[in-house]
Amino acid sequence: MTIHLPQGPYMPRATPLDLAPGAPAPTSRTVFSAAHVVADPYADISPDDPAAVDWDSTLAFRRHLWAHGLGVAEAMDTAQRGMGLDWAGAAELIRRSAAEAKAVGGRIACGVGTDQLPADGTPALAEVIAAYEEQLALAEEHGARPILMASRALVRAARGPEDYLTTYAHLLRQASEPVILHWLGPMFDPALEGYWGSADLDEATDTFLKVIAEHPDKVDGIKISLLDAAREIDVRRRLPGGVRCYTGDDFHYPELIAGDERGFSHALLGIFDPLGPLAAHAVRVLDTGDVDGFRALLDPTVELSRHLFRPPTRFYKTGVVFLAWLSGHQDHFTMVGGLQSARSLPHLAKAYELADGLGLFPDPELAEHRMRSLLTVHGGAR
Repeated sequence: MTIHLPQGPYMPRATPLDLAPGAPAPTSRTVFSAAHVVADPYADISPDDPAAVDWDSTLAFRRHLWAHGLGVAEAMDTAQRGMGLDWAGAAELIRRSAAEAKAVGGRIACGVGTDQLPADGTPALAEVIAAYEEQLALAEEHGARPILMASRALVRAARGPEDYLTTYAHLLRQASEPVILHWLGPMFDPALEGYWGSADLDEATDTFLKVIAEHPDKVDGIKISLLDAAREIDVRRRLPGGVRCYTGDDFHYPELIAGDERGFSHALLGIFDPLGPLAAHAVRVLDTGDVDGFRALLDPTVELSRHLFRPPTRFYKTGVVFLAWLSGHQDHFTMVGGLQSARSLPHLAKAYELADGLGLFPDPELAEHRMRSLLTVHGGAR
């Protein structure tokens, strides 16, 4: 039956992709999905209160990703870190997810930042380092690989590239195991403009690479989220041997993961939250050496990803959680911080159409029913 969306009538797909859980993890690439959190819709909280998380549903979604062979990148920006989820909530998320990973044998890496510091003012560099150390210790205590996230506080504290070099050198010396470095661009978080001590990306890249070159034994890999494929390839080719490049480019991930004659990127992506089963299957095809088959599976997903991550890019989480609701991974479309209101009805309707066309919904009838209910609430059902 046709559903009338804001963009026009649409005939929903009748059958989903057949992607059952239980397949092994990909072997040729290390693949993480940055996972979202599920809010508690019945929590009686105000906008200024800490986030209320539905822990059972949040952990169930992580088990879903592990069951399809993906790693989980926990407490990252996809989990609304700094956009509804504070450090106390993130710390509890890390504890619970790390315990769940251990129980099921899942791969997990966790975001380490400085968001326990005040959101305004200019902290001392020593305060930034101490905040990082606190979070690093928590991740290591619970057996998760740390991801050193870009810090808003460090942007305010640093006087130039040398302060970034000093901060990261100290943290890497402190780390007991190799970490993943994360360069998150201002399109994902405007407060990170000028990270690495310069708004000039060439200069910032040189500083970033200097950190890695001086401590290659303490860097498992780097995640680059700049939506700039050419820059990622350039950085990838300049990395020391043994240091992985994890693409965070939600616009160009198929070509970057496929790679070229001089190398390839692994993956740590927010779009692999809604694409999880399909993405894992595609990389397993790539494991066989079938690059064309991999691209045939993953290239058609780029239109959906570009839609979800369109400017203002930082609100991509709304589309991610919306698709999780349509897919039956949670019973409601409510987000911590009320972020479900951050995208328009036409935007969400287009996301539904694109995802349904790809066969992403395990139960297309449920997805259609929920889409119709959303249209009804907005007064747009026909």
